[in-house]
Amino acid sequence: MTGKLLDTDMRQGITIAGSFVVDIVKSIDVYPKIGELANLQEITRAIGGCVPNTATDLAVIDADLKVSAVGTIGNDENGEFLLENLRAKNIETDQIQIVDKMPTSFCDVMSVPSGERTFFSHRGANAVFSPADVRIDELNCRIFHLGYLLLLNKFDEEDKEFGTAAARFLRDVQLRGIKTSIDVVSSSDMEEFQRKIKPVLRYVDYVIVNELECCNIWGLACRKENGEIDVKNIRNAMQRCLDYGVREKVIVHAKEGAFCMNKNGSFTSMGSLIIPKNLIKGSVGAGDAFCAGSLYAIYNDYSDKEILEFASGAAACSLFEANAVDGMREKKEIEKIITRFERRVN
Repeated sequence: MTGKLLDTDMRQGITIAGSFVVDIVKSIDVYPKIGELANLQEITRAIGGCVPNTATDLAVIDADLKVSAVGTIGNDENGEFLLENLRAKNIETDQIQIVDKMPTSFCDVMSVPSGERTFFSHRGANAVFSPADVRIDELNCRIFHLGYLLLLNKFDEEDKEFGTAAARFLRDVQLRGIKTSIDVVSSSDMEEFQRKIKPVLRYVDYVIVNELECCNIWGLACRKENGEIDVKNIRNAMQRCLDYGVREKVIVHAKEGAFCMNKNGSFTSMGSLIIPKNLIKGSVGAGDAFCAGSLYAIYNDYSDKEILEFASGAAACSLFEANAVDGMREKKEIEKIITRFERRVN
């Protein structure tokens, strides 16, 4: 590694690295059987993926916060669409790599009138984004967040010394005096979680995931047979993450509520905000919104209770619009929403 190390106190802002996606939502009259016809009624395009969603949410929460985006897009119309949206929010894009050999990742979302959706995803340029593409010596952030693991082929590759390429990479980021954070994508393959996520835990300060993802790392069920959330198993999984090497906090979100456990073993639980159904237009960006709220609260030294309050408020905002980011509000509005609605008993 080369370059001059910056004093930790001089670092500013949050960098979001990982997946970039364009969601192409196609409203259809009916989902057809094989060989049948469906009518396209409307086509809309929206930003998606960890980086565009989380970075945009952070920029909306606090316009004065320095937010940077890192990843790979294709040299195409969808890539330009993502860049335009990020730059419109004053998000730094200097470390976004543009490649000719792969298209920007996209997802065709087929939406029927009942609200149900079917997804056809192409990994595109996300599949070639690698640790070597990140200019670590030029990072000047206080927190570096990487997501979504299990969708980043080059980061998920095996490393004989560290377990995965992501683990080695995050170790290098930590050596720069930068706090590291991760989230992952949901998968029912527990073996994959244990093989690809466990090695990374030794080199992260913060883990921000949902209940399924946290429990899958350790082969635990996140819900009981009746569908009720299993808080005991979730707490157990969070403790195991910390015991395995997570340095600061593990934060878990679910539809019923959220949980935080810090390095001292202190456990905080909070029910989610109860949002009236008539105000809910979609939930596609709720996880990323919760993540953005958590990162913002951590960055500003909120207590564990305040982190969960603020993150749940940010997640609630995302429900107010159909796409992933348009529902987000700035900090003061989120604080009002936190006091406006009641919470579930958790």
